Amino acid sequence: MTQSTNKQTVTPEEAQQLIEQLVRFALNNGMIDPLDEPFSRNALLDLFGFREPYEGEAAGDLPESPVPLLEGLLDYGFAIGLIPDNTLTYRDLLDAKIMGMLMARPAETASAFYRVADTQGIDKATERFYKLNIDSNYIRMDRISKNQYWRQPTEYGELEITVNLSKPEKDPKEIALLKTLPPSRYPKCLLCVDNVGYAGRADHPARQNLRVIPLKLQGEQWFFQYSPYVYYNEHSIVFKGEHVPMQISGTTFARLLDFVDAFPHYFIGSNADLPIVGGSILNHDHFQAGKHVFPMEVAPAFALYKDEQEPGLTFSLVSWPLSVIRVQGADKERVLAAGERILAAWRGYSDPEAEIAAATEQPDGSSVPHNTITPIARKKPDGLYELDLVLRNNRTSEEHPDGIFHPHSHLHHIKKENIGLIEVMGLAVLPGRLKSEMEQIAAYLTGERAYQPAELEDTAHPLHQHAAWINAMTAKYGTKVAAEEAEQLIKSEVGKKFAEVLADAGVFKQTDSGREAFARFVGSLGYVLK
Repeated sequence: MTQSTNKQTVTPEEAQQLIEQLVRFALNNGMIDPLDEPFSRNALLDLFGFREPYEGEAAGDLPESPVPLLEGLLDYGFAIGLIPDNTLTYRDLLDAKIMGMLMARPAETASAFYRVADTQGIDKATERFYKLNIDSNYIRMDRISKNQYWRQPTEYGELEITVNLSKPEKDPKEIALLKTLPPSRYPKCLLCVDNVGYAGRADHPARQNLRVIPLKLQGEQWFFQYSPYVYYNEHSIVFKGEHVPMQISGTTFARLLDFVDAFPHYFIGSNADLPIVGGSILNHDHFQAGKHVFPMEVAPAFALYKDEQEPGLTFSLVSWPLSVIRVQGADKERVLAAGERILAAWRGYSDPEAEIAAATEQPDGSSVPHNTITPIARKKPDGLYELDLVLRNNRTSEEHPDGIFHPHSHLHHIKKENIGLIEVMGLAVLPGRLKSEMEQIAAYLTGERAYQPAELEDTAHPLHQHAAWINAMTAKYGTKVAAEEAEQLIKSEVGKKFAEVLADAGVFKQTDSGREAFARFVGSLGYVLK
């Protein structure tokens, strides 16, 4: 991880050598062309205050990642005053500046992408662009590799569980600094195209090593990039050129289907557009895409429907904890029209028996909408378009003030945040705190740590929020479990909790009454069992 180190001071000669190795790394990995080599070297020499390059032979084999080379240069940069503090935030700012000098300009990167797409195929173009993002350290694989990952068997298939350790926490000194900074309006958010090449600041990441690919969706300007903290293979972000809020509409579905025409090897989906059921960034319209098969995609149907007016379409109700209507068909426009119809119907649908209300009337006469959809699009190898429409509702109640169809309070010790697109599809992104908490709980199960229920009732205890869970596990498994088995048991219990989290978010439960309620909605559309 790029962070402050305890190494001995890097000498000027060592820094020059590291610059030479970094230039060779960029050249060998295709980040720059041979003609760019002197230009890039001179830019780095100027940054670090050198008038000439390293004279000798650059020693040693090149690493697979630029991180080992960057570490020494970041140490040297701090020593000569290029950054004011040797904190992770400032080192990251310098890191991006260095790597930005070892890349083609944005327009040439985009041109190269489309040249490869035209001559070798879009899958080869994304493969190369993904590698560029890793080699430039925009995608921080050294940090991502620290994430915990496992698969959890459930009645819905194997869920994917990750504990997110890739975004390091800021230290108190940095937090104190952030409180003193004046507000900034530029860039407007982390997704705006204005981030490309931005030098960053203590409260906004540097983006000199960010490259984006322009594309048209429904005739509008959009951009394609990779996420710096990928949660799955080729985790990408597709964002609108204009800074406008998230909005789910028929146009949203049309954009998704346009994208899978251009990138048929990728899925693409959108977070919902309402608080509680939406994603973490609702102020800039964007999608997430990538080359990954999520558990939801392979979940079977429990019922098949047809529209007698559209014989070329199939409507599947997916056996999944959330409520999913899967529309399939060879005709793109008919799939789109079906999606628009379902969205319009769901926006206005209420079913008191299932606790679903389309809107809530306010004292001033206004109406607050509650129903929306999380959509996912794919283009299957046989050419069929597939549009998954996940029904969402963000209504709250006295019993569930955080959301009726949101993780309920007894699950907040594992997951309290919004259930966004990635989790809807079966990949849990759980908070990094769980790693140490799981290790401490394992110590109770093995007997390494004395299990004292009374101490867990103290609200100041670091495991207090897990007290009921720990009590249940020690009653079930005892306190003499082998260490390896304890670790696996806890992972399994976390995975089961995530399945409960998803079930809470489902508007029509996977019960007899829930499926009957789901059938009522589908029936209201005029669809009949196939």
